[in-house]
Amino acid sequence: MSFSTEVKTELASLTHLACCDKAELSALFHIGGSVEIRSDGMHLVFQTTNNAVARKATKLIKEIYHADLTISTKKQTQFKKRDLFVLSIHEEADQMVDELSLFGKSGMFFRETNPELVEKECCKRAYLRGAFLAGGSVNSPDTSSYHMEIQTFSEDQAQVLVELMKEFQLGGKVSKNKRGYIAYVKEAERIADFLRAVGATNGLFAFEDSRIKRDFKNSINRVINCDIANEKKAMDAAQKQLDQIEIIEKHLHGQIPTSMKEAIFLRKTYPESTLFELSYASIEHYGEQISKSALNHRFRAIKDLAYKLQIEEETQS
Repeated sequence: MSFSTEVKTELASLTHLACCDKAELSALFHIGGSVEIRSDGMHLVFQTTNNAVARKATKLIKEIYHADLTISTKKQTQFKKRDLFVLSIHEEADQMVDELSLFGKSGMFFRETNPELVEKECCKRAYLRGAFLAGGSVNSPDTSSYHMEIQTFSEDQAQVLVELMKEFQLGGKVSKNKRGYIAYVKEAERIADFLRAVGATNGLFAFEDSRIKRDFKNSINRVINCDIANEKKAMDAAQKQLDQIEIIEKHLHGQIPTSMKEAIFLRKTYPESTLFELSYASIEHYGEQISKSALNHRFRAIKDLAYKLQIEEETQS
């Protein structure tokens, strides 16, 4: 079962106030509804591939309108594995269209929402919940891409959802796709806030738990990668110092200054150690500590001297 399906199953099981039920049912039809004109008149139709959502819509329709509805299933194309559940209402269709604000002032179905339906905060949450049930999806928190969207068939309805998202500081945006328009949220924190707003408590806990584990794992990996990078950098620097020491010893033999000799001895004795480690090793060999800064200064002098000797050798040849 996908994470989206788990969230929808949880949301479909919730019960709320009567005012919230109407807001939720309105959103279900705005996102997943259609109107069909048949020989016996107008039919209000709701379609979904999610069994839990179909049961939720049926429950709300019967509780609010005591409506007789027909429920059928359709096999979809071979590329779509899930059956399509189709709910059809006839006798109460006119009343539902009016009370659920399904026919707007512009003369278009499923584009506008009556502000009175979502006046209360609880109803705003319910409307977003219904919209997600009808056309929402959210990426699994186990993936590296955080994305939650609600598919709509009109830009107007997508804007309605974004405006409601703003009430909960969710930062929703609208984008066009092949099927219409989507209202979407991308940031992990905003998706968590959306799940909290619509009442998906279990989904929220699962999302946050997975996100925390992923972030912790990524932090550990960054630390490990940083340590590996630092270790490689130290080893590369040490190898360059050994090459420079070889040049100096080849040309100067016993004419090397004492301070430089000490640095050379430490590097050759501990070829893979960092300056910090060489600093502490100097206590054992010389009875006093040569600071990291002093060692760094001596190795710079070794580098300059080796470079000078190389130039002289190339000039003479």
